[in-house]
Amino acid sequence: MIKVEEAIKIIEANSTKMPVKSISVHKSLGYVLAEKVISPIDMPPFRQSAMDGYAFTHSIRHQYDVVGISQAGDHSNVKLNATEAIRIFTGAYVPDDADTVVMQEHVLANKDSILIATMPEKQANVRPKGEQIGKDEIVFEANTLITPAAIGFLACLGITEVEVYKKPKVAILVTGNELIQPGKKLKKGKIFESNSVMLEAALQTIGIEKTKVYRVKDNLKATKKALKGILKKYDIVLISGGISVGDYDFVKEALLQNDVKELFYKINQKPGKPMFFGSKKETLVFALPGNPASSLTNFYIYVAPAVKNRMGFSEIHKPKVVRKLNSEIKNDTGKTLFLKAKYDETNVTVLDGQSSAMLNTFAVANSLLIVPEEIENYKKGQLVTLLPID
Repeated sequence: MIKVEEAIKIIEANSTKMPVKSISVHKSLGYVLAEKVISPIDMPPFRQSAMDGYAFTHSIRHQYDVVGISQAGDHSNVKLNATEAIRIFTGAYVPDDADTVVMQEHVLANKDSILIATMPEKQANVRPKGEQIGKDEIVFEANTLITPAAIGFLACLGITEVEVYKKPKVAILVTGNELIQPGKKLKKGKIFESNSVMLEAALQTIGIEKTKVYRVKDNLKATKKALKGILKKYDIVLISGGISVGDYDFVKEALLQNDVKELFYKINQKPGKPMFFGSKKETLVFALPGNPASSLTNFYIYVAPAVKNRMGFSEIHKPKVVRKLNSEIKNDTGKTLFLKAKYDETNVTVLDGQSSAMLNTFAVANSLLIVPEEIENYKKGQLVTLLPID
């Protein structure tokens, strides 16, 4: 068995980034930029009005003749002298001779002139050219996640394509003779299979929208055959169950017979000790425990950072938080504990129902409380470290 920290380091060292591809901006949501993006224009590309009102040259005067109009999309060539103003609307081009826009609510207007009742400051309500970003400035650094706002910003700069890291193709292989699909009749000795849908949902939270689920009985020959095909087609393979030391746990042997390189097997932790991590060429393999809570715990600790690393994220680990403990914790296992917990702005409560087979506690938890293997006791009121979970 290896320590948790060692397992994390091994996974990081073997999680290479995916190849780069060009993608249209409108299809880029959830991808990570592979290179910095430079603005091709100033934004805004001209001085813009921030309000509906009147553009004029600021002075001590309050009355101006209205000599034209500027709507959004127009390019007014009107020249203003010190006594003239132009009717203008939000987003419209501000004439070169004007330096200020007064809101229409602060003006007494008739057909041909205005009287400014409340004089704004000079340059008020005028968005300067390049206010958001200047031409040739950096829009986004490499390794930036593309969000809806990022897509909007790229589009407003006229950028239609970006270079991103490909998303890894992920397969989930579920093992177990006792498993049947939800919706079917539950026979004696059988349980509904939940790990695949749980892992699919967890992958979706980090940007992997599509996964392929395979199922196999607890049989070495069938498991080996299934893995042979899967390993050829996917960048990351998650296996649920069959990785312990029971008479019907064939996953590790099937992986080794498929030339998967073992990088570690078993971690000094609870829950989730029986986990295998390996690789075959660029494909990463995580054989997770079959117990649902163990499987999901190891997903958050090990799988999610590896997937994010392959996707190109610069920060692959969620920031941890520190809270004050509501009760005492004893650790006589000599293992690192990951306890389902719920925290607020000040405190954290360890939830009842910590069994590796139980998901009901996980469903209401918002964090995993980490008890390092060398810690035997946490007292009530002591500060502890938590990993927030989705």
